[in-house]
Amino acid sequence: MNPVIQCAGLEHTGLPARPLHLAIGMFDGVHRGHQAVIASAVAAARRHGGLAAVLTFDPHPSVFFRTGEPVRLLMTPAAKTRALAELGIAAIITQTFTPEFAGMAAEDFLPHLRHHLPQLAGVHVGDNWRFGRGRTGDAALLRSQGAGMGLDVVALPRLAGDGGPISSTRIRALVATGDIAAANTLLGRSYAAEGIVTPGRQLGRTLDFPTLNLAWTPDLQPRHGVYVVQVWGTKTAGALRGVANYGLRPTVEQASEPRLEVHVLGDCPYGPGDHLRVDWLAFVRPEQKFADLAALRAQIEKDRAVAAAYSFGVG
Repeated sequence: MNPVIQCAGLEHTGLPARPLHLAIGMFDGVHRGHQAVIASAVAAARRHGGLAAVLTFDPHPSVFFRTGEPVRLLMTPAAKTRALAELGIAAIITQTFTPEFAGMAAEDFLPHLRHHLPQLAGVHVGDNWRFGRGRTGDAALLRSQGAGMGLDVVALPRLAGDGGPISSTRIRALVATGDIAAANTLLGRSYAAEGIVTPGRQLGRTLDFPTLNLAWTPDLQPRHGVYVVQVWGTKTAGALRGVANYGLRPTVEQASEPRLEVHVLGDCPYGPGDHLRVDWLAFVRPEQKFADLAALRAQIEKDRAVAAAYSFGVG
């Protein structure tokens, strides 16, 4: 997989002079609906010998439109980049979202793109995507203007899953309430945490359940509790099965910030300094405070048994 070209805004692209097929959106989570839009752009680029790219925005528009209550994101920019690259995106244009950009008239948006991206050949969006001042721009406007500019405009209908339209908003709600299995169904892959293993207090070893402490501070915090997980790193060919606790550790310290601790089922070659990805598969129970360490150990044993009995599929 070739490195993705990163462009800091439309004014600083420097992209190759090839037909550009552009998927537009926030793409937070890169869920199944996003994947359909991206697949459309990638397929068009391959048909025409062009370049598949994404135009996305930072910060999230809610920073301006929901002052004090911005949307909490599912992914870091680095995680989103990796997910987009895996889907065949060759370039990512990250446009700084400012009040000035938000105030652009909807009718000026597509000409603005064409001005800065003269090689633009096609635009791919979800048919519910809105743009321009007052969010008045829609797929119909894109099609109308695109026809006059010689641009292919593809607006894909929203995908449905588990009884409703797939959206980042819906997935965020599922993650926040701990319904990871349902979130994964809509994402089309596992919700994941990535980070470096850091030294811990070694309490898990005294309980016969050594853990990996992952340095991970998500924008959107999942529900505090115990989860069945898989662990990926460079020292094993496949995933290691495990059970994780995300929370404040009320029995042992009542931490001020939540921490992700992972216990691997079986031998574990990983330790401090290793970079890991932890895929979350299923919610086991909410975090709770136990009377003493003996009670905590007994519950961890039960949690481990739940994880061991979980059907992981092919890792």
